[in-house]
Amino acid sequence: MADVSENPFTPAVSDRICGHMNDDHPDAVLFYVHHYGNEPTATEARMEAIDCDGMDITATVDDGPRPLRIPFAAPLATAKDAHVVLVDMLKVPRPTDAPTA
Repeated sequence: MADVSENPFTPAVSDRICGHMNDDHPDAVLFYVHHYGNEPTATEARMEAIDCDGMDITATVDDGPRPLRIPFAAPLATAKDAHVVLVDMLKVPRPTDAPTA
């Protein structure tokens, strides 16, 4: 459980994680929006902030930009936990993963 006395997600840490995700893994950020944000028509996504409880993403949908809050299943104790959780969130079955007959 997160220690509320010391927030591991300082603005600098949040900016570093978000910058990495936006620059190196934009497809993953868009997947979070499609799957966890329930916005399957989103065409772009940008991670704006991350903290111990979830991430804030701006998604581009039909009617323009939409802010989304995607919570984590459990609070993160450290910023290093973000890597593990963000990767694990990608390990859900996708329609293209279905076996063919």
